[in-house]
Amino acid sequence: MTKIQLVTNTIINQGALPLYYNADETVTLEILRSLYKAGIRAVEYTSRGEAALSNFTKMVEIRNAEMPEMLLGIGTIKNVKQAEEYYKAGADFFISPGFVAEVAAFLIPKDLLYSPGCMTPTEIIAAETAGVTFIKLFPGNALGPGFMSAIKDVFPNLKFMPTGGVDTTKESIESWFKAGVSAVGMGSKLVSKELMLAKDYKTIEHETKKVLDIIQTLK
Repeated sequence: MTKIQLVTNTIINQGALPLYYNADETVTLEILRSLYKAGIRAVEYTSRGEAALSNFTKMVEIRNAEMPEMLLGIGTIKNVKQAEEYYKAGADFFISPGFVAEVAAFLIPKDLLYSPGCMTPTEIIAAETAGVTFIKLFPGNALGPGFMSAIKDVFPNLKFMPTGGVDTTKESIESWFKAGVSAVGMGSKLVSKELMLAKDYKTIEHETKKVLDIIQTLK
């Protein structure tokens, strides 16, 4: 099995991809542990702050020591320089807010999953032409499940995952899966700023388990 297929299968099997960023290294690592305890085996860390690269490097170290099944992805990749840095740091997959052809050309030949954010058929076609197989619908709250329903027959060979605006409720998650997505990306609705600030790792674990349970009932 290729690495791209392994990552794809892992994300689809769990049905939700948690994503978060915290400047504090300890908080970052404790959230990772909480997600792992909840049953998560692929997570996206967003590269949105000065501490992101050093925190991610530490996440890889802790993963290797404590949770060998966990796949660590990096999000908010906007150029090849970032992709190179996180490739050297050991990222298992890469996610962008938009499609960057140079990043696709750098990662895909290395058998690394690249999932770019797209919100138009034109962007999706460009990504598919570059070899992308897993599309991030972004921003999901602006597009809605109706967009997915409208385009899914046009792109039968692609997998889709909305990020942005997906709630932790059964109604929200079900609406997307019924529309044809393979997974949902969940950021602040799951790992909220309030929970991170309170260092409430038990609630993060509990809420994540609830989401995973909801998704299993929908499959």
